[in-house]
Amino acid sequence: MLVALTGIGLSAAAGLNAYIPFLVVALLARFTDLVVLPDGLVWMESGWAIGIGAVLLLADVVLDKVPAVDTVNDAVQTFIRPATGGIVFAATSAAEELEGSTWVQDNPWLPVVAGIVVAGLVHAGKATARPVVNAGTGGFGAPVVSTIEDGASVGLSLVAVFLPVLVLVVLALMVWALLALLRRRRARRATVTQDGPPGAP
Repeated sequence: MLVALTGIGLSAAAGLNAYIPFLVVALLARFTDLVVLPDGLVWMESGWAIGIGAVLLLADVVLDKVPAVDTVNDAVQTFIRPATGGIVFAATSAAEELEGSTWVQDNPWLPVVAGIVVAGLVHAGKATARPVVNAGTGGFGAPVVSTIEDGASVGLSLVAVFLPVLVLVVLALMVWALLALLRRRRARRATVTQDGPPGAP
């Protein structure tokens, strides 16, 4: 159960920023015994994979904070974030063997699919909310929200590894924040529709 929560948390973090959970898993696998990668994913802890991940993280952090560019970046990341979610879920599910279960061995594709679905859902929420934030703040909200998302990805990745029992709480808070933002946007639209555009008689 804890392994599944770790995979869900890392996949959700990948939906916000693909490279943060990737690097968390890769660095922990390379420098500690907390994460043991399966044979097929040992490449994640190599120097070149970590280096490329770090460069891509830097590029994503910069691009995601520029209004309009962030929307293009989200479109590109539509493929990358779910794929990374599948990889990190599969990587951490290898620890299931330590719990004496044969679930992963019998169904090796399920962790990958679960990771893709979780990361895809979080990415869809992020990609839906960002244009709303940009429109509502004239673009000034993009760097603020992007920084919050990056921080949430770091926090969720660390919680998933070290305190997986809290993953569901963190995810519930994220869903609540997204729904609150969308409700506020709908209320603002309804007010504008009723009152007419600014300056209307």
